[in-house]
Parts: sequence; structure tokens; C-alpha cells
Amino acid sequence: MENTRIRIKGIVQGVGFRPFVYNLAVKHGLKGFCLNDSEGVVIEVEGDPTAFVEEIRNSPPPLARIDSMTAEKIASNGGFTGFTIRESMSVDGRSVLVSPDVAACGECLEEMLDPSDRRYLYPFINCTNCGPRYSIVKDIPYDRPFTTMAPFVMCPECGNEYHDPSNRRFHAQPNACAVCGPKAWLHGKPEAGVNYEAISAAQKLLKEGEVAAIKGLGGFHLACDGGNPGAVQKLRERKRRSIRKGVQSNKPFALMAPDVETIRSFCEVSAEEENALLARQRPIVLLEKKKGARTVADAVAPGNRRLGVMLPYTPLHRLLFHPEGLFKALVMTSGNIADEPIVVENGDALKRLSGLADFFLLHDREIYMRVDDSILRMDGKTGRFIRRARGFVPDVIPLGEEMEEVFAAGGLLKNTFCLTKGTNAIVSQHIGDLENLEAMEFYKETLRNLKNTFRADPKIVAHDLHPDYLSTAFAHEYAAEHGIPAERVIAVQHHHAHIAGAMAEHNLIGGVIGISFDGTGFGEDGNIWGGEFLIANRRNFQRAAHLKYTRLPGGDMAAKEPWRMAVSYLAGSGGVDSLKGFRQRIGPKAGIVEEMAEKGLNSPFTSSMGRLFDAVASICGLRDEITFEAEAAIELESIADTDETGLYPFAIIGSQPLEIDAAPLIRAIVQDVNRGTATEEVAGKFHNTVAEMALKVSMRLKGVYGINEVVLTGGVFQNSLLSKRTKEKLEAAGFVVYMQEKVPSNDGGVSLGQAVVAWERVKGD
Repeated sequence: MENTRIRIKGIVQGVGFRPFVYNLAVKHGLKGFCLNDSEGVVIEVEGDPTAFVEEIRNSPPPLARIDSMTAEKIASNGGFTGFTIRESMSVDGRSVLVSPDVAACGECLEEMLDPSDRRYLYPFINCTNCGPRYSIVKDIPYDRPFTTMAPFVMCPECGNEYHDPSNRRFHAQPNACAVCGPKAWLHGKPEAGVNYEAISAAQKLLKEGEVAAIKGLGGFHLACDGGNPGAVQKLRERKRRSIRKGVQSNKPFALMAPDVETIRSFCEVSAEEENALLARQRPIVLLEKKKGARTVADAVAPGNRRLGVMLPYTPLHRLLFHPEGLFKALVMTSGNIADEPIVVENGDALKRLSGLADFFLLHDREIYMRVDDSILRMDGKTGRFIRRARGFVPDVIPLGEEMEEVFAAGGLLKNTFCLTKGTNAIVSQHIGDLENLEAMEFYKETLRNLKNTFRADPKIVAHDLHPDYLSTAFAHEYAAEHGIPAERVIAVQHHHAHIAGAMAEHNLIGGVIGISFDGTGFGEDGNIWGGEFLIANRRNFQRAAHLKYTRLPGGDMAAKEPWRMAVSYLAGSGGVDSLKGFRQRIGPKAGIVEEMAEKGLNSPFTSSMGRLFDAVASICGLRDEITFEAEAAIELESIADTDETGLYPFAIIGSQPLEIDAAPLIRAIVQDVNRGTATEEVAGKFHNTVAEMALKVSMRLKGVYGINEVVLTGGVFQNSLLSKRTKEKLEAAGFVVYMQEKVPSNDGGVSLGQAVVAWERVKGD
């Protein structure tokens, strides 16, 4: 007798795969067993498995993803009496793909709102097809004892569901009910009972204009009624500390609304955006505000033409909007103090958020892995990440080849790190800006968790070229601690990492024209790069063109005060006094900074495209000082006339590398502003001109290098108007254009590129 052993790898744990296999085996009359191990699912069957295997391959469970499936004939062990699900096994050194957290499914929500159901109004309802995964997993295989649900012993009814192969909750690890499962309660206000009683009391307080700290899936939210201007302003005053002392930040808040129809009352929603909102990841989607709509308070996103909106993704969130009509939208912003990680523990929340929230809605299911909400915008049918986290992490990114294990430490701002395992890259959830101890602790705890989950033991380390980043320092500490030799610790130039990451996503091997526009990145010449055209492959690059250097007066202060960049560009293209009223508007400090720029005092050179956007925003009178990163550029995009077709002049000079001289552009903008041209027109022409720069330089480079593939990357290309204009121009000229889809084009995508470059350099030819 022969049996067949089938091994399946991919996202096959915590997604109902074993129950699916069990029922399929019974359907096909097969005997044997299946089990989870540290690598995936193992199945052994007696009988002809052909139809069984084909059905597994072609119709897996909704949340599963099969990456590989092998079948081999083995000797029979003496016969099976039926088909069973066996206890999981742990295999040293092997790893399994863990599912991201999944939004509550329609069936569970129906049950939760059905008065006849035993889980009526229970805020932790879930099944095999939905619920927490990554945020509660402590170890693999994915079984209840290895999750934060371990302390909750299932009652007889839940236990029967869990062991019944015909039940939707068969082997659903977070399975629970009000009798045996987690509970929610109110803190900081009079006693209100548990679960829905506590939620109902929270609703009343939110209606009264109070601010809540709500424990969710991957951390706390700070919430208030998004239609109550007073409540939103109160939260803004408490939460939004500016990057400039004494000034309130205008950084937008995210919103949660009960359904798509409600969102349409205050936002424009395309079919593609609706699909993104309803996807099982339930990300925050950036949507155009509906003109004239007064549903949402202006203070939610002041000066911004977009709102970041999501649908409820946990049963608890859904119950905040029950019964219907209570709220059109709730502000749901990350529960943290500015620049710190999102809070996950009850005690820590009471300590850290007490000055921000009026009351707390807590629960007792531990969050093992903190994970913030994901943010994306739709570019036609393609989602572009602003922040990649809940719902998408720890999904792997296929690299197309077997690699040694690499740890890539990422950058400083919007940090993620990356691990490689086999043929996959694992990019961490959004960590944030590595500028304080709390952020570094979050970074380290996430690294420990993902290394353990994927059984990764990297022997190559990659980091940013900048010597002073905390991520760079940590990379060297990690290498020393783990005995990794210096030749396997690879410094990767920032913009090359941006481009290599995009190349890895699209499996591009040969050379590309990489256009990397952002705010800052340490260059090989010691200057600050950011308006770069690189002829690049995955291993090396040549700097082929860049925005002509200008001074960065005051260093980092210039990124916070765009008027400084206006001074720098004006000084190099006609003088500060060429712009009427500018010196009077800025005051005496304009002259001081002008002198700094002329003498090079604390004014390093920069080729940053982000700083050019800042300069133009200030020259137009839009914003001289910012309250959050990229605010000036966001406002410049927000007011741009999208029907404008005009261009400003610029010059391409020099060779090896080419330089884009923006002085003609600045002089023309000054003339327009002086004559009173509408700011919307100026902003529209400026965006068109930057896209034209990308086209003209790419045409020159194609003529020299014969390369027809262009990669657009860097934080500046999160500007949807610029990316659209640039892509259209390049494609009309015959170029093939690639942009990131699996990681952000901002610094959240740098770690992936670092990992790829490091491996290419270590492996050699």
C-alpha cells in the first residue's frame, strides 16, 4: 500500500485551512490526517488524491494563499480508520506565513446584530474567516496556546463549535463568547457594565463632546464625534503637538464611518475606492472631500482637500455605530503622544493618554504585536501605500530567488525594517520616526517577534548611508552582537534603496532610470540629495542627473520653515527683493538667512525636490512655516488647478551628472506672483513643470544609456497630481513606468531596497 504526503506552504494557518482539508477529504472519501507544523500544513491520505489535490489548489479558503504545494508517495503506516486533524508540531528552523489581522466578516456581523443569536452585541465575535491574527500571535504553529487568547478557556458551547468540522468556527483560534471570552468595560466614568453596556455608555459620552481612548485590535485610538467642531478642536489641541513649539499642528485626523453610503455624504468615492474601503484589510483610504458638505468638522483636516476614511474593522468598532444614525463619522486617530508608538497596554494607556482622553473604553484581550492602521490612496485600480501596517503585515513580498537571510534596518523617518527568508522579504509594519527611546523599543520588540515568527537568523546586515541615524547605529550594534563580520554590514545610499525596492517589487533585474524625489537623503558626496536620477540596478548605481544644488539655510530648520528655502532659491535667481513684499512679510530674519546662504554658514548643499516644493509654497504665500512634515507640499498640491496645462522654463546643464537648474522656474514664478496670477494656476504650472523635468532628463538619459524602463519613487511621488502628470508624460513618450504597490514610495519602502542591494553585493557575480 502507498499513501500520499502533501505539504503546503503559504498563508495556511489561522485561515480555516485544516477544517477545509478535513471536509474536502470526507467529500472525496479519503482517510488520513492533516496537521500544522512550523512550515505550513502537512496532509497524509490513503487512496487516489488527484481530485482532492486539484480542489485544494484551485479553491482554497478565502483567506488562504498557497505559495507551494508538493505531493510524494510514501509507504503506508498500516491504514487509517478515518480522516482526523492531529495536534500541531513544531519543527526547528522552519517558518510559516502568519496571516495579517482580518476585518470582521459579514456572517459574524449578522450574528452580532441578531437578537436571537447567543453572541448578540458581543464585541469580540469572530470565526475562521475573520478576526485577529498577527496582533495576537506569540509563536508558531498558530494555535490558541500560542496566542493571547490562551487565558480564555472556551465554554462548552464554544468548545463544541471549535471541534465540529461542519461549524464555521471549527479550529477558529480566537473563538469566544460573552460567557468565556474577552470583555470590554469603561474606565474613568461611572460604572456602566461590560461589553455593549460599556459601549453604549461610551456612545453617550462621545455625543456629549468627550474624547475617548479606545482599545482596538493593534492598539489604542483616540476618538471623538467627527461632526462636533468643539470635540474635534479639543482633541486637536490635546493631541497635535506641532514640530514647532507653541504652534498647534494641522496634521489631519483619520475618520471612521459606519458604511460607504455615509462616506459618500462627505467624500467623493470611486468604484475603486469603494473596493479598497470594503477590502478585508479595511485600510484608511484618502478620499476627495465633497464640495459643500458640512458633515465633518473643518478641524479634522484643515487646509487639505482629502480626508482619510475607514470602515469599522472590529465588532467593537461596528457597535460604536449601533443603532444606525448615531454618528456620521468618528475621529479615530492613533492613540499615542506625538512621535511615540501607538499604546497597546491598558496600564500604559491610563498613564500616557490620561491628558488626552476624558475616558477609556478598555478590554482584556492582550495585544501582543502593536500595529497601526494602514493608509493608502487609489491610483486608478492600483492602491499606493502611504503607511503599510494593519491588514497587510506580515504578508511577504516574493523576491524571485533564494537569498541568504538579511536584516535591513531601514531609515530614520517613517521607519520600517526588512527581513528576508528563503525567497521572501518580510517588511515590518510602520514603526514611525526613530527619534526617541519608545520608538526604538517598539522597533526592537517587532524585530524580536518577526525573527521568531519566521525563524530568521540574518547573517547580512544593511543600513542607510547616513552615519548618524539611530537605525544605522542599531545595525552596527546588531552585527557586533551577532558576530557578523564588517564585510557583511552593507551601507546603502538612500535613493538607491528607494529604487532597488521598487525594482524588487516588479522583478526588474537589469538597469533602469530611477527617479527618486524626496526631502532628504545622505549622498555619496556628503551633501543632502533628494532630486535624483540614477542609472541603477539592484547592486550599483550611477548618479546621472540631479536638481542643481542650493543651500539649506539652518539645516533641518529649513524643512520646518519653508521661507528659508524661498530665501535660498530667491538669492540664486534674482535676489530676495525680486519678490514683492517678501522681505517685509518675513521680517529681519530674511536678511540673516540670506547672508547665511550666501556665506554657507550652517547651510549645507541640497538637491532636494521636497525643499523645492517648500520654496515654491512660500513664494506663493501659501505657507512660510509648517506644523507637520510635508504640509507645504500638500497644500501646494491641494490648491493646484488640475486643468492647467502651462509650463515654466528650466535648464538642463552640465554633464556626468546633468543638473536641472531651477533658477528660470523661480524667476518665472516670481513674475507670476508679482503680477497677481492666481495661486491655483501657479501651483498647476509648477506641478506640470516638475513632470516635464522628469521627461526631458529621462529622454536625455535614454539617448545615452538606451534604457526605456523608468522607476518613480520617493516621498514626493505620493503627490497624486505629480505622479499622474509624470507617468502620463513618460508613457506618452514610450517609456515603461513602474511605481511601488506593495510598500510605500516614502521611507517606509527603503528597508526592502536595502535588503536587496545588500544581498546583491554580498553574493557578487
